[in-house]
Amino acid sequence: MATVLLVYGTGEGHTATIADRLEQTLEDRDHDVTKVDVETLPDEFLLTEFDAVVVGSSVHVSKHHSGIQEFIETRREALEKRPTAFFQVSLSSVSDAPERQAIAAEYVDSLLESTGWNPDRIGLFGGALRYSKYGFLKRLLMKRIAKGATGDVDTSQDYEYTDWDEVEAFANDFAAFVEQRLGTE
Repeated sequence: MATVLLVYGTGEGHTATIADRLEQTLEDRDHDVTKVDVETLPDEFLLTEFDAVVVGSSVHVSKHHSGIQEFIETRREALEKRPTAFFQVSLSSVSDAPERQAIAAEYVDSLLESTGWNPDRIGLFGGALRYSKYGFLKRLLMKRIAKGATGDVDTSQDYEYTDWDEVEAFANDFAAFVEQRLGTE
């Protein structure tokens, strides 16, 4: 059994929902998971009590959650000393179209390049359109983005695009990697 920190940054809550599924899958493999929203993480929080770390971020208007970027930058050395994974939640990951997948990959590449972090595992998951949670201007912006990404522009409803089997497979793959790396199989 490993102790795993699962820290995430979310906009409207869908990344938190994905973090919940990752937590459950890791716990089903007998790992001790501490799940924390990056916005509630104390500045002095240390990674020394964790064997492994999973970091997740939503992407909004081509940008990762600012708290996640800061978390990685300030704790990069500690992250490099343990097994790590990163997951990203975006509309660009919804489509199988190569150009949309390339955009999603560019988001990850940009974050990793700017922080200097190299996680052991990376997952890209389709997110959600939460029109009901957006203000007027954000709803208009997201409708415009959705027109090209998903085609779902009816703002009277919300849409979810996450492949939950893919989320669980990512968690199981990371758990197996941690178990093998720490010799806890």
